[in-house]
Amino acid sequence: MLRVRVGFVAVVSMFVVGCSGSSYPSSPTPGPTPAPPGTGSGSSTSISIPSGAATLGSNAFNPNPLTVSTGTTVAWMNTDSIAHTSTSDASGWNSGTLAPGQQFTFTFAAAGTFHYHCAIHPGMIGTVVVH
Repeated sequence: MLRVRVGFVAVVSMFVVGCSGSSYPSSPTPGPTPAPPGTGSGSSTSISIPSGAATLGSNAFNPNPLTVSTGTTVAWMNTDSIAHTSTSDASGWNSGTLAPGQQFTFTFAAAGTFHYHCAIHPGMIGTVVVH
């Protein structure tokens, strides 16, 4: 047991000595998405969930599809009178329940085509295309 502790202390000591005076950045790297609008390197835009969305299918998220650049923050705004979600088909994000008047934001850090739906009303579907 003593040998492991001595080895650990030696490794930690070498790391501390090796890092002093180095060119490593002193500030942390940016956090993962989702992020609030305006904090990413890109722009922001919104998707509305209109009144009667539960019966609108592919028109339940407006606009649909939405095309944005990498780094764009998208805000889903529930303007309906009942609760909805914005849930990625591929586990990319999940807004949780959005009551009327609530919004959810997510920043798209990578390019691709992202399909999503409302977990409460699975017929509500949308797509975000990121380039």
